[in-house]
Amino acid sequence: MSGQALLQRLGAAAGAIRGRMTPDAAMSKITWFQVGGPADLLFQPADEDDLAEFLKVLPADVPVLVVGIGSNLLVRDGGIEGVVIRLSGRGFGQAEDLGDGRLRAGAAVPDKRVAAVALEAGLGGFEFYHGIPGAIGGALRMNAGANGTETTDRVIEVHAVDRAGEKHILSHADMGYSYRHSEAASDLIFTSAVFRGVPANKTDIQRAMDEVQHHRETVQPIREKTGGSTFKNPLPQSSWKLIDDAGLRGFRVGGAQMSEMHCNFMINTGGATAFDLETLGETVRQKVYDHSGVILEWEIKRLGRFEVGREVTGFAP
Repeated sequence: MSGQALLQRLGAAAGAIRGRMTPDAAMSKITWFQVGGPADLLFQPADEDDLAEFLKVLPADVPVLVVGIGSNLLVRDGGIEGVVIRLSGRGFGQAEDLGDGRLRAGAAVPDKRVAAVALEAGLGGFEFYHGIPGAIGGALRMNAGANGTETTDRVIEVHAVDRAGEKHILSHADMGYSYRHSEAASDLIFTSAVFRGVPANKTDIQRAMDEVQHHRETVQPIREKTGGSTFKNPLPQSSWKLIDDAGLRGFRVGGAQMSEMHCNFMINTGGATAFDLETLGETVRQKVYDHSGVILEWEIKRLGRFEVGREVTGFAP
């Protein structure tokens, strides 16, 4: 269905929506890989109430996908069916110190900004966010973590809206966190969260953040078109080591390459398609399994439709 057809289905109800609706929106413009086909309709709600109202009037059979800043997202070349919701910085991008060791952050707040607000408040435990290239909504969904700390270690409660437009407040236990995973219902759209830190000396916090930044700049290809870590670590092993041992550092498919600097990062060298990138990832999974017997699991989210005749067959041992 085209974006215009979706707008027609909304009819008069669209008039009450305050956010921006863009038909046939180019997803390549909002993902870090800079590849992928268009979304049928891109919706950027004005605030949580606007998001809830939109979901209430959107026909139940229309698929909905939520994206953040597009840092760990691979959109396939055929585009995305239905509605893509992207939370705006204006409506969901505030972060504040609540006192008593707590912070509140909207789902569109960059992880790095939360680390900065925690520094200003003299709260430790958020330094790891300084090195994660994403936003809080994604961190909540996938239990983002680095340097030995995860989102689950800091979050107290999460605010969300479901597919029917109803609002919810989830406790830490409701989120059901495990390594890079949450058991929260897949139709929930996280809008904000409250976190708790630990009082700490600002000089010590800044030093830890500087160490995170230095590590990131020296071992990760942060200036490339990439999506962060491609595969989850099969604990206690490291994905990059398994990839390196299989001789795949710098391995290429078309315009897609496993980084020479950090071989668990895929990069778009300039002319890659989503087909190239996903084919590269599945080929790496196959070759790592052939070499070590370990099955790598994707950490990057792959979404949307394949172009006809350019489908990628997932690796199956």
